[in-house]
Amino acid sequence: MRDYRQFYIDGQWVDPAIPNDLDVINPANEAPCAVISIGGQSDVDRAVAAAREAFESYSRTTRQERIELLEACVAVYRERYDDIAVAIREEMGSPHTFAVEEQADCGLGHLVEALRVLREFEFEQEMGNTRIFQEPIGVCGLITPWNWPVNQIGCKVAPALAVGCTMVLKPSEVAPLSAWLWSEVMHEAGVPAGVYNMVNGDGPGVGTALSVHPDVDMMSFTGSTRAGVAVAQNAAPTVKRVAQELGGKSPNIVLDDADLEAAVTSGALHMFANTGQSCNAPSRMFVPAAKLAEAEQIAARAAASVVVGDPADPATTMGPVVSKLQFDKIQGLIQQGVDEGARLVAGGTGLPEGLEKGYYVRPTVFSGATNEMVVAREEIFGPVLTMIPYDSEEEAISMANDTVYGLAGYVQSEDLEHARRVASRIRAGNVKINGQWGGYAVPFGGYKQSGNGREWGEHGFADFLEIKAVEGYGD
Repeated sequence: MRDYRQFYIDGQWVDPAIPNDLDVINPANEAPCAVISIGGQSDVDRAVAAAREAFESYSRTTRQERIELLEACVAVYRERYDDIAVAIREEMGSPHTFAVEEQADCGLGHLVEALRVLREFEFEQEMGNTRIFQEPIGVCGLITPWNWPVNQIGCKVAPALAVGCTMVLKPSEVAPLSAWLWSEVMHEAGVPAGVYNMVNGDGPGVGTALSVHPDVDMMSFTGSTRAGVAVAQNAAPTVKRVAQELGGKSPNIVLDDADLEAAVTSGALHMFANTGQSCNAPSRMFVPAAKLAEAEQIAARAAASVVVGDPADPATTMGPVVSKLQFDKIQGLIQQGVDEGARLVAGGTGLPEGLEKGYYVRPTVFSGATNEMVVAREEIFGPVLTMIPYDSEEEAISMANDTVYGLAGYVQSEDLEHARRVASRIRAGNVKINGQWGGYAVPFGGYKQSGNGREWGEHGFADFLEIKAVEGYGD
């Protein structure tokens, strides 16, 4: 079992101020796979002090110095890539192939992208006799979730390093193993002492201590909308910047001219990827009412094709959800869907056949739902697809936007111009046409209660920068 009870502060591994052990549970077998410490105020104070001291020198490093540092981070991450994939498999039950090809790739992808942007980013520009500077904002508190652990660490730490900020990371206590390995990568790459710090802990303890800390200049948070509101409230008295990527209940509009077989199959399998534990998952599928019966059969076949089982088995395509807490929540919401009158096309409550241990959920498809049902409004965060019929395109667009969330949207059509017109009307920060993905340079973030600010690529630099205008700078 891994012993990860230390924190990474000021360039070294240190013991917590007060011992407070927590077992990390492997969701595939319900057994402890590691032990960490839960930090507190003293640990946060120590980490923030280190970051504040390091900011004075690191914020004045040259572009070339930071380029060389990120190049070193990329090189070490490549060396530790397989270790990180295994850690993600253990901590959150990600199937091995998915952990290698998708989860672990995110950390590398964001480092490489930040390096690309840094090489050409314009930190200064002229405006008449004024020079506009973009400068590092200061000490950053970073709070990351368990569902895409290295992805969210990478898309925060990489741009913060690139622009000259220092930071304290609080990864999820549910899935902290990959964060430990990330910290080893930072150390081995030669990140200067105090620039990057990591303290494990929970939201009420370490998360709150970071959010309220007067020496933290900005908070970058990814997680639930409920927790995001708490971070913003805690940060308000010190008027620190808060960037948030929060929940979602993303619509997937299958237009009448779509290839129904391809659209429904890809939409359902996307929903089951990562065991449905993605904030941008296409959880509401809007289907023309006349084609609903056919779409149900297609979705049922897609669900049946999913291989649920041991994440270490190469044949597995869907692992468990991350914890018993999540398992119980999902089971309750599936039952609520049944009670509300949604038609169960595939899956349902209980463990998948042949599995008696682990937090496994059956790939589930509801159909004939209305947009007012709980399964169509609440973020389930599990492999549960809700199919909703529509009579007109206007109705589909209206229902798609009838949500407090606005993180992502999906449009399926064989007519690209048609898809573009519908995509332009979806109130969400990221819309995919026919499942296309734009890569790590594309901005990611949401409208409404799905957050504010943008991560990834050049847009991801903005939240870590302050703007200074020096008038009279020119001749």
